[in-house]
Amino acid sequence: MFVSILINGLVSGAVYAILAIGFSLIFGVAKIMNMAHTAFYMLTAFLILGAITFLDVPLPLAAIASIIVAGLLGVVCYKLCFDRIKVHETAVMIISVAIAMLFEETILLTFGAQYQRIPPFVEGYFELGGVSILNQHFFTAGASIATLVGVWLLLSKTKLGMSIRAVDQDREIANVMGINVTKTSMQVMGISVILAGVAGAVTAPTIMVNPLMWTNPLVIVLSAVVLGGLGSIKGSAIAAFILGYAETLVVFLVPDGSFLRGAVSLIAMVLVLLIRPEGLFGVAFEEERL
Repeated sequence: MFVSILINGLVSGAVYAILAIGFSLIFGVAKIMNMAHTAFYMLTAFLILGAITFLDVPLPLAAIASIIVAGLLGVVCYKLCFDRIKVHETAVMIISVAIAMLFEETILLTFGAQYQRIPPFVEGYFELGGVSILNQHFFTAGASIATLVGVWLLLSKTKLGMSIRAVDQDREIANVMGINVTKTSMQVMGISVILAGVAGAVTAPTIMVNPLMWTNPLVIVLSAVVLGGLGSIKGSAIAAFILGYAETLVVFLVPDGSFLRGAVSLIAMVLVLLIRPEGLFGVAFEEERL
């Protein structure tokens, strides 16, 4: 059981961390509470399913193409919808929910409501501590951790990353310094959706994909962002791993725990909002976020 909890918690935490970082990025830079974030996660999974089912595209190529398409679609949504009303937070949340519902209904009409499976990137399994572990789970964890490292390198070692951090810390000063805030926000939207797409691509072979698969991750992502501290990328990632392991412990140790997975994250979010609204890694000053 220990090995199962260790591996499953790592897989869940790494995937949730990718989603949480993407959500935190677009919130921190563009101040957009994108409730459609995990809908792009779902959309990528179904783009992969459509590519391998209807077009007979090899799975790796289908995954790469689907992630790119999702990223481009995210940029289009930002340009056509979010950029026009980004100063109105409530309107942004409403339209993002509408976009998520549009994706859901489109997928329902195209693929139906039934659960469907995507083949694994890596076949087979091996024994560890008397437990059979799918190679796909290790692929998912490895790809997710590699993505997290890639995001860290992007933010800390590249010119784009410096621009993103500058806009996140102070939009007005960044604009005075010659940084195109609107362009940077649009680029961050693309990066954010690509991260959601990567999470959807590496997770899809481990679950049964369905048009409602975006709802539970959204609860966990919101909980991770609140728990880690709004706008804190490091905090969101660490909180995602905490929630991933908490969820896994509940599933393995509590009778009928699989029905309580979402409740764990909701309870954590409510407690943090009541006791420490700034989150575990909340900061007093904007410039300390990253």
